[in-house]
Amino acid sequence: MIDAVTGRVRAAQEAVARISAVPLMVRAAIFVIALAGLALAFPAEVLTGRPLLFLAVAALLPAVGPRRLWPTFVALVMVGGWLLATDGYGRPVALWRLLAVAALLYLGHSLCALAALLPYDAVVDPELVTRWLLRVAAVLLGTAVLGVLLLQAAGLGGEAGHQWVTVLGLLVAVGVVALLGWLLRRR
Repeated sequence: MIDAVTGRVRAAQEAVARISAVPLMVRAAIFVIALAGLALAFPAEVLTGRPLLFLAVAALLPAVGPRRLWPTFVALVMVGGWLLATDGYGRPVALWRLLAVAALLYLGHSLCALAALLPYDAVVDPELVTRWLLRVAAVLLGTAVLGVLLLQAAGLGGEAGHQWVTVLGLLVAVGVVALLGWLLRRR
C-alpha cells in the first residue's frame, strides 16, 4: 500500500519536473482569456465576493482540462453572463463589448484546441504558437470588420439590441453542435 502511494507521488513529481514552458504558457493564456471574457460578459455588480471566485475557478477549468467539456462550459457561462447583463441588469449592448467578448470566446476556444494537442512535456517551437495566433488574429480581424460593415449596411447599429437574435444564434450554435455530434457517432 505504501509502495503504491510512494510510486504515485514519484510519478507525479517526475511529471511536474518534465513540464515545458510553451504548453504551460498556452494554458496560462487560456485562464487569462477566459477570466477576461467572463469579466467583460458579466455585469459589474456580480463581480464581487463569491461569484468572482466561482468565475475564477470556471476560467481555470478549461486551462487544466482543454480536452474535456470545460471550454464549452465556460463559453456557455460567458454567454449566460452576457444575457444576464443585457436582460437582467439592463446594460446596453455596446458594439466594442460584444466584439471583445466574441473575440475572447474564439481565442479561448482556439487556444483550448491547441492545448489539447500539446502534452505538458512537449518541446514546441515558439514559431508554431506565433503562426497559430496570427491565424486567429486574421480570423478575428476579418470577422470584426465584416460584422461592423454588415451592421452599417443594414442600419442596425446603435443602441437597439435584439434579444431574439442572440437567443436564435445560441439555438443555431447548439443545433450545429448536435448535428456534428450525431454525424460523428454515425461513423
